[in-house]
Amino acid sequence: MRHVILIASAALTLVACSEAPPPAAPPAPAAATAPATYKSTFASSGVDFAERLKKLSSDEFEGREPGTLGERLTTAYLKDEFERMGLKPGNNGSWFQSVPTVETALQNTDLTLAIAVGGGTETFAYKTDMVVGNLSAKPEVTLKDSELVFVGYGVNAPEQSWNDYAGLDVKGKTVVVLVNDPGFGNNDAELFKGRAMTYYGRWTYKFEEAARQGAAAALIVHETEGAGYGWGVIENSWSGPQFDLPLSEDPAPRLDVAGWITKASAERLFGKAGIDFAALRKSADVRGFKAQPLGAKLSATLKSTIKSGTSDNVIALLPGSSKPDEAIVYSAHWDHLGKDTTLSGDQIYNGAVDNATGVAGLLVIAEAFAKQNPAPQRSIVFAAVTLEESGLLGSRYYATHPPIPMDKTVANINMDALNLVPTARNFAVVGFGQSELDTYLKDAAATQGRVVTAEESPEKGFFFRSDHFNFARKGVPALYAKGGVDLFEGGEAAGRTAFDDYGKNRYHQVADEYRDGMPLDGVIADLEVMYKVGSKLAGEASWPQWAADSEFKAARDASKK
Repeated sequence: MRHVILIASAALTLVACSEAPPPAAPPAPAAATAPATYKSTFASSGVDFAERLKKLSSDEFEGREPGTLGERLTTAYLKDEFERMGLKPGNNGSWFQSVPTVETALQNTDLTLAIAVGGGTETFAYKTDMVVGNLSAKPEVTLKDSELVFVGYGVNAPEQSWNDYAGLDVKGKTVVVLVNDPGFGNNDAELFKGRAMTYYGRWTYKFEEAARQGAAAALIVHETEGAGYGWGVIENSWSGPQFDLPLSEDPAPRLDVAGWITKASAERLFGKAGIDFAALRKSADVRGFKAQPLGAKLSATLKSTIKSGTSDNVIALLPGSSKPDEAIVYSAHWDHLGKDTTLSGDQIYNGAVDNATGVAGLLVIAEAFAKQNPAPQRSIVFAAVTLEESGLLGSRYYATHPPIPMDKTVANINMDALNLVPTARNFAVVGFGQSELDTYLKDAAATQGRVVTAEESPEKGFFFRSDHFNFARKGVPALYAKGGVDLFEGGEAAGRTAFDDYGKNRYHQVADEYRDGMPLDGVIADLEVMYKVGSKLAGEASWPQWAADSEFKAARDASKK
């Protein structure tokens, strides 16, 4: 995504990129048995981390935008660091993995959607009422009188005995869908995972399933509570160039037209069709829901420019001493937002927290493993991936072309926008309860007198918004966690003040820079925990499992057959 797109989402999140989660709730006072302070005993010093953080977020690297000098400097630095540690090239003899991309930019942004309904025509304006784009990488697509069908949440989940498309033929039609999971609208704790969003609730799934069903277009009705962010995020993030992998890499069906409409627009549309939107929406939360044609037809033409490009993942390998064919993968995205020459004064998005912290942490953990004696039994892969800011594309490509197969990948540990605050009592897990990796984390955190807590807002689907998600989709248990908000020194009040300050003043802004004297004890303690998790996994024969109710369990089970 471009600079103007991402800055607008600062109101959505407090601590990381790609709409990452706010700080987790602190543990109950009775659970906090840690000493008043904690000093990490991690083998790598804070100086090592600080030097790498300062280098990666320096003006020299120009904001680490893919396809620029900043990329070349960043990837060369990472390769040199991994090589200096004595690690091996991790991509079948190469340090680099080239990720192909397709950039689609809508040109006729003055377009309107014309919908014939109720004996007349309703028009919906770009940005104000709706945003749409072309996912099929075609220079021009035209819909003419495409019938609209409301399909509830647009979910086909056999294991949940739920199919909003049952008995329905939507080939060539436009489906209108709700965001989040069935049951969200009426707070039904018995459907899916209650308030915790599953992947079926994520907007990417809605479009994927609509395309699999043969639809030509899909429109998601935006509601702030269900999406987890306001219309401004949608308006800005969809109104610039969009990136994807080429069809040769991902041949799954793609929609010609995909986008969002405001709730007010949906109410107007349904009203013109003689349908009570609120009542029909309510029915979508109850088993037995039946899709309903709207008696309306959509017409629109989208014209786009299509460009091809590439960007590199950097991959290093520490071969296992006795089980080299099995791997634990540490990941962190190196890319950020580059420069914006239209700004006066500072024009560089240095991305110190987002995500120079994760990449510096990757290097610190890599060096600790390189020095570990005895060496880990399983292989350790260190993947510095690209294009996270553009839709998790680098990790998605890695997961499709893994140097060590996914069915031999034991776990993924992802580091994204680590918290530069003093050490917290709680270690916050995004997607808490998804897999047995939570237990590994609890054991490692306990050595520091710390506890593990769940994220505050599981209904917002943060588990699906960083690079670990692409490993999970392939069935690999994935851990995305970081220090929480309840600090040993200053407690919750100090933690929230620090998080709020970052979210308001630095997240995806040019002010996200390295400063001498930044508190590093918290991030070093967090890195020690993540190193211990991987070290334990690398020295045992067992495989962490998904929870029985995880939507990713089936992929792992299938890979082991």
